[in-house]
Amino acid sequence: MAETRGLVIAAPASGSGKTFVTLALLRALRSAGIRVASAKVGPDYIDPRFHEAATGRPCPNLDPWAMSPPQLRGLAMQASDRDLLVIEGVMGLFDGAEAGGGSTADLAALFGLPVILVVDARRQAQSVAALVSGFAGFRADCRIAGVILNRVGSPRHRAILESALAERDIPVLGALPESGDLVMPSRHLGLVQAGEHGDLEAFLDRAAR
Repeated sequence: MAETRGLVIAAPASGSGKTFVTLALLRALRSAGIRVASAKVGPDYIDPRFHEAATGRPCPNLDPWAMSPPQLRGLAMQASDRDLLVIEGVMGLFDGAEAGGGSTADLAALFGLPVILVVDARRQAQSVAALVSGFAGFRADCRIAGVILNRVGSPRHRAILESALAERDIPVLGALPESGDLVMPSRHLGLVQAGEHGDLEAFLDRAAR
């Protein structure tokens, strides 16, 4: 049973768009009147500032490699006046330290939270079903509850992807088209920091819509 009401946004690999999807969901939920809080897996110090801009709440880091389970639970439960906790993963769902620990999947299993898998669909068609099936069956203690298809090229592309996934017991929760005005600026060490974004509020509102 989940220790808190929430979900984890993860992806098969870095660069799939999980930060954008997380920010869009956070701002959309907040705009809908839901008291949403967020957290970021790992020691990342840039993404949490974007989360805070989207929710208006502090965003703690949850590092299952460096922190004990009691410490993780304590940080996750800091915001007691929330309706929902959305946790953004790090790297690929099962990626962790060299020995394999400290992954987003480890945190999801610890908290008993469902995982929403963000899949970059730009260069895929029917193969998306094999990818998602493999991730869904890799660990029994990590439940993928749904998929968000990102960077979908056209309505026809979306139909092909959804048809390929239709026979799997994992729902497609949404499909996001490629959009030039919703690209998050980055540099070689990661995203441009939240305070340096030209018009972050307008960007978050467009993402939420």
